[in-house]
Amino acid sequence: MTHPVPPVPHRPDMAASPQRHTWQRRDAHNAVCVRCGTHAQKRPSPYERRWFTEWRLPDGTYVNNHDGQPTPPCRPLTEGAGTGDGIPDTADLLTAALGHAARGWHVFPLRPGDKRPAVTNWEGRATATDTARIRRCWQHTQYNIGIACGPSGLVVIDLDTPKPGQVPPPEWADEPGISTGADVLAALAERHGQPFPFETYTVRTASGGMHLYFTAPPGVALRNTAGRLGWLIDTRAHGGYVVAAGSAVGPNAYATAYDVPPAPLPGWLAELLRPAPRPPQQPVVVHLAAPGRRAAYLNKAIKASVDAVAAAPQGRRNATLYGAAVALGQLVAGGALDPADTEDLLVNAAVQSGQSELAARRTIMSGFRAGAQRPRRVPA
Repeated sequence: MTHPVPPVPHRPDMAASPQRHTWQRRDAHNAVCVRCGTHAQKRPSPYERRWFTEWRLPDGTYVNNHDGQPTPPCRPLTEGAGTGDGIPDTADLLTAALGHAARGWHVFPLRPGDKRPAVTNWEGRATATDTARIRRCWQHTQYNIGIACGPSGLVVIDLDTPKPGQVPPPEWADEPGISTGADVLAALAERHGQPFPFETYTVRTASGGMHLYFTAPPGVALRNTAGRLGWLIDTRAHGGYVVAAGSAVGPNAYATAYDVPPAPLPGWLAELLRPAPRPPQQPVVVHLAAPGRRAAYLNKAIKASVDAVAAAPQGRRNATLYGAAVALGQLVAGGALDPADTEDLLVNAAVQSGQSELAARRTIMSGFRAGAQRPRRVPA
């Protein structure tokens, strides 16, 4: 099977020169000028079988030599320019956050210069309509911008680049031209007889990868995946978020590379990402040691814990499950509840809320161990 992306050719010399950029090579595809911060990346042409160089300038704009443009000049950064730490100023971040919200995308703050949320319950607090709250937030400090994919109706395909020394796994090693997540997606599209889905809103990430934004298909709640489509490809949907354009991590920015409305997620990708149906859940009965008030008390404790786990919001599900396991684990350690029945009951509630069975069982056993430190005995 042929592949549209050719093997990497020999790189041109990127040696230092007093009049030109001083390049520091990151890997086979990427280099950064240590004097001005310009990022250079070798990329395959989407139109013909050749490679070209794309430059991301310090101001976040892109130029390339696909049409014969020369290398942009090196303009070394001067002391005091910008924030001095690679983080955009609050005005630029506020403008970007309001722009994303105007598209109907639910935004929330990430830590300055970082990918981690700056708030708890980020999915519940993300907003696309409360512009006053957005202004208050991003006028406060230089928060990066997160977009909550589920409330925004988005599925984002994250096409990553390999870390230094990282090589394709065996299932992709024999494919010609496979070196990035974009290459893997191109091969996957070819296998399914489909075009590469590039006609959609696209963000260039700080690491040199790409985020392809799509509108979520109706009637199905797609979840996050890691490697399900292939090597160096993750997806973000319900329960996930992406770092938005306008943000920066270290010296590198997230920037819009193709500014068009997100296209609907192609059907062939939706089918590959569709979650497998859950097996039918069997009702679990916890056997109580005695009837009467004792049984009523235990039934109430079990119902409260199970209901809390089943109704836990995204971002609090694992913590809620752990708390329930600790509480019921105390009763298990005191001999009031059967450990196997209680574990199965909590697992069913966790799976119902969207957690994986394996992760749920690990959390429950951890909670049981903690609960066993303080056993609770219920008098008859």
